[in-house]
Amino acid sequence: MNKLRCLFLLLVVAALLSGGYWFLRDLSPPQVQVVPGEGFVSARKPVTITVSDGGTGLCTLRVVAVQGGQANELFSRDYPAGTATVTESVSLGKGLTEGDLELQVYAIDHASIRFGKGNAVALSARFAVDNQPPQISLLTAQHNLNQGGVGVVVYNLSEEAVTTGVKVGNQLFPAFRQKSGSYVGLFAFPWNMEAAAFAPKVVAIDRAGNERSTGFYFHLKPVKFPSDKINITPQFLASKIVPDFQQFFPEIDDPLELFLKVNRDLRKENIAKVLEIGQKSAPAPLWSGVFLRQPNAAVPGYFAQPRTYFHNGLIIDHQTHLGIDLASTARAPVPAANAGSVVYAADLGIYGQCVIIDHGLGLQSLYGHLSQIDVKVGDTVSKGQIIGKTGITGMAGGDHLHFDVLVSGQQVNPIEWWDPSWIKNNVTDKFVLAGITLP
Repeated sequence: MNKLRCLFLLLVVAALLSGGYWFLRDLSPPQVQVVPGEGFVSARKPVTITVSDGGTGLCTLRVVAVQGGQANELFSRDYPAGTATVTESVSLGKGLTEGDLELQVYAIDHASIRFGKGNAVALSARFAVDNQPPQISLLTAQHNLNQGGVGVVVYNLSEEAVTTGVKVGNQLFPAFRQKSGSYVGLFAFPWNMEAAAFAPKVVAIDRAGNERSTGFYFHLKPVKFPSDKINITPQFLASKIVPDFQQFFPEIDDPLELFLKVNRDLRKENIAKVLEIGQKSAPAPLWSGVFLRQPNAAVPGYFAQPRTYFHNGLIIDHQTHLGIDLASTARAPVPAANAGSVVYAADLGIYGQCVIIDHGLGLQSLYGHLSQIDVKVGDTVSKGQIIGKTGITGMAGGDHLHFDVLVSGQQVNPIEWWDPSWIKNNVTDKFVLAGITLP
């Protein structure tokens, strides 16, 4: 009898423990994260809500918007037991008006606590609803561009933008807000774009994600670039390509195959790096006046020059030379074309030892094939300051300077920046509209 009583008591205790575990196994409410947590929102910029519950799983998620004392349910959904994490995108456009908004988020899990109602959590976040895109007011009326050259646009916005600039094809050339409140943007008519395809637009996206774009009047001058033929000799392969570039592609033993790999793939990689560097620039001009040209230098290579490469009398490759080659004497001093800040000073593949100077507003200059670098990243340089010496590093076949001018990383024709009349008519006269006066 006593044994039966003990067994009964044990079963009762086990049942109580099991029941207690069942009801009390999940005492923690779901975790809720709202992104963004505050700020400006619109129909174009939904709120992302992530809810996680590592116990019994999420049961219900409900989202309510409150404006002017009126509640508007934006989202409601039930989930099966064991749903550990959900991420939902909730639009704030439908039924909402401009102005302040309180977003209330309610989440309940599948726990048996509270007589089966589960653990609950409530979270609120405050936003400002803005569904109006920025207004764009152009201040520049004329935009004359040479193919491969640069244009400048100046404009005002009705509100501050998080992203703005001139979009050409798939590339956005950023514009920079000046002390006057106006925006200044340098943009390119790419050397390889047909005139019929050139349709630049000023784009502005505000803090709430609203976007507006507008076109503007422009006049284009197509340019035909001179071509060149380059003979790749066995000596060049043995004395330049193999020793200088084998490290980039150690798996390739054939010198000609290595040359083609460098001329095609490494070239693309290096140009992409230059584009990446060009995405960061000072928001105001660091330069003034005409850009300097390497003194007493001949021009063995031109901008946007189509080049055909031969080996043993056969065509082996086609590439485009995106810069100007300037040759004088061996190891000639290289002056900075204009004032600015050094943003790159190291080896850069086909460019060899290379320096890039940022002049502000997306404008940069590149100096390649150097034998010596006399500056470092972060240095401020003045116009004419010696930054290094010419050389034969990279893909240079002889001692010279490879000189690029870049706008947001896009190669443009340096010749324009050596012309004081062009700079005045197309750049600095427009800067005045934004309250910028260069010395």
